[in-house]
Amino acid sequence: MKKPDPSLPSEPGVYALLIRLDNPEGIDVGRLGAMDFPAGWYAYVGSALGGVAGRVGRHLRRHKKLHWHVDYLLREGRVSEVVWALSEEKMECRIAEGLRRRGLGSVPKFGASDCRCRSHLFHSRSLASLRNKVNRAFSAAGVASQSIIWSD
Repeated sequence: MKKPDPSLPSEPGVYALLIRLDNPEGIDVGRLGAMDFPAGWYAYVGSALGGVAGRVGRHLRRHKKLHWHVDYLLREGRVSEVVWALSEEKMECRIAEGLRRRGLGSVPKFGASDCRCRSHLFHSRSLASLRNKVNRAFSAAGVASQSIIWSD
């Protein structure tokens, strides 16, 4: 079990989990059903209005009730980096739209069951490109991103 890094803030914010998937996987994603995920890097964008440390800490736990779409992906993938920004406002849709505009492929409806976004999960073959686009999307949304490299 992974505990939240003490440098993750307990204040409200928005975050992106950068997730590595080593092999292509077919994953049953709750109500979305069976989905195919190519190997590579993924950015999952979410809001943490109850606190970044708590929400990210929950995502990083290995043993948990499967609730969010990303919980299903994290059974196979591993978080490599957490990018976040403090915000009292729900910013995930703005950042997701910024990633879509930057040309990243997305997984339809993933993480977007409570909004009108196409997706909150984006795919790239390159970690460097994904990281750059995530940071640019945060900046374009008007929030200053910070990050932590995560390792198991």
